[in-house]
Amino acid sequence: MTTSNLKWILGLVFALVVFESCETDDDQFNTVLNESIVSDETTQLIVEWNGLFLKLDRYTFGMRPNATARALAYIHLAAYETVVDDMTDFTSNTSRLQTLTIDSTQRANSIDINIALNTCYAQVVNHFMYSTTSEVDGEIDVFKAMKETALAVNTSTELLEDSRQWGNYVAQQVIAYSQTDVQAESQILEPQPLSYEPPVGEGFWTYSADPERALFPYWESVRTFVISTDETSSIAPMAYSADSNSDYFAQMIEVYTRNNTAKLEDNEDLWIAEYWSDDVEGLMMSPPGRQISIANQLIIQHDLNHETSLVLLLKLGFALNDAAVSTWADKYNYMVMRPNTYIQEFIDADYETNLYRFINWPNPSFPSYPSGHSCFVSAAGGVFINTFGNDINFTDRSHDGRTEFRGTPRQFNFISDMVEEASFSRVPLGVHMRIDCSEGMRLGYEISEAVNNFELSVN
Repeated sequence: MTTSNLKWILGLVFALVVFESCETDDDQFNTVLNESIVSDETTQLIVEWNGLFLKLDRYTFGMRPNATARALAYIHLAAYETVVDDMTDFTSNTSRLQTLTIDSTQRANSIDINIALNTCYAQVVNHFMYSTTSEVDGEIDVFKAMKETALAVNTSTELLEDSRQWGNYVAQQVIAYSQTDVQAESQILEPQPLSYEPPVGEGFWTYSADPERALFPYWESVRTFVISTDETSSIAPMAYSADSNSDYFAQMIEVYTRNNTAKLEDNEDLWIAEYWSDDVEGLMMSPPGRQISIANQLIIQHDLNHETSLVLLLKLGFALNDAAVSTWADKYNYMVMRPNTYIQEFIDADYETNLYRFINWPNPSFPSYPSGHSCFVSAAGGVFINTFGNDINFTDRSHDGRTEFRGTPRQFNFISDMVEEASFSRVPLGVHMRIDCSEGMRLGYEISEAVNNFELSVN
C-alpha cells in the first residue's frame, strides 16, 4: 500500500467513521489520533476538530439546519482570526464585519498557533453547539485536553499560557460579536415559536400538530456575513393549481411516482434519497454539517496547507449561514405546501414519503419552496469549485459503514454533478417538488458567487 493511500484511508477512518459512532473505544480513537493524515500539522488539527464537530452535529437537537449553519460561520471565523496574523497575504475581518473587535495587542509576541487554535476551537464549538445530548457531553473538553497534551510537548510554560490566552481571547471576542445579533440569539432559544401562525391561503403550507409547528419562521432577520436577503434575487414559484392538467399537478405526480417507485424497487433513487437526506437528528449529520464532512475529505484528498483550509472553511461557513437566511426568507414569503399534503388530497390518501420511516412527521417543519438542502449544497459546491476546480475525482464517504440507511459511498467526476444529485435527491425522498430544488440550487450558487468574491487577502 502506498503512503498516499494509507493517509487517505486513515483520514477517512478518523474524520468520517470514528466520529460517526459513539461506540468507538478509546484505544482505537487514540491510535487514529496519533496518525498524521495530512502534511501540515495545523491542517491536521483543523481536520480533527471538524471530525469532532460532525459527531456533535449528529447528536445536537433543535438546531438544524439554521442554527447549525450559523454556528459554522462563527466557529470558522474564530479559527481564521486566531491564525490570520501568521497567514501570508491574508487580513483580519475586523475591518469587514461591523462590531467585530479583535485587538492584536492582546497577542503575545510568540505563540504556538496550534495550541491557540485548539483552545479557540474548544471554546467556540462548546458555545455554538449548545444542545448536545448526553451521548457526547464532555467530549469537547476531553478532546481539547488530549490534543493540548500532545501539542505542548517541549513547550515552555510561558509559551503554553500565552497561546492559550490568545485562543481564549479570540474565541470570546467572536462569541461577543455573535451576541450582538439579537435576532438570532433570541430565535435559537425558541426555534418553533408559539407566537407564529402561518397565513392561510390556497396551496399554503401549514402544520397539523404542535411538534410540526413552523421552524425558525423569523430567520430572515438574522445577520448575514456576505450577501443579505435584499441582495439575493428571488424567483416566485409557479402558480398553485389543483387541475390535473396543470404543470403544478405534473410536478406533484413526479414526486409521487419517483417516491413510490424508489420504495417499491429499492433502486438507485432510494439510495440517493437516503444518502443525501441528513434530516434525522441522532441518526445523521445536518445538511450544513454534511458540507463540512465533504470539505474535510477534500482537504485530506488535496493535502491542503492550513492557510488554504482556514480560508475555505471560513467562506464555507459564511456561505452556509447566508444560504439559511435567504432560503428561509423565501420559504416564509411564498409559503408553498409540502408535496405529501397535496398528494394525499388529490392523488393518493395513503401516500407516505420515503423520509417518513425515519421521523415522527412526514416532512421537515417549514414551507417547501425553495429547498434548503439544495441551497446548502450549491452554496457549498460553488465554494468547492472555486477552491478545487469543478473537474475532480471525488468519492464522498460521509456515511461509509452506516447500515441504518443507505450510506454506501458515491463517486463523482464533477462537483457540479454532486451538487445536482444532492439537490434533486429531495424528489425521490418525497419531500420536495422539482421547482423547489431548482430554485434552491440556483439561489445557492448565487450566494457562493458573492462569497467567492469576498476579499480576504491583502489589497
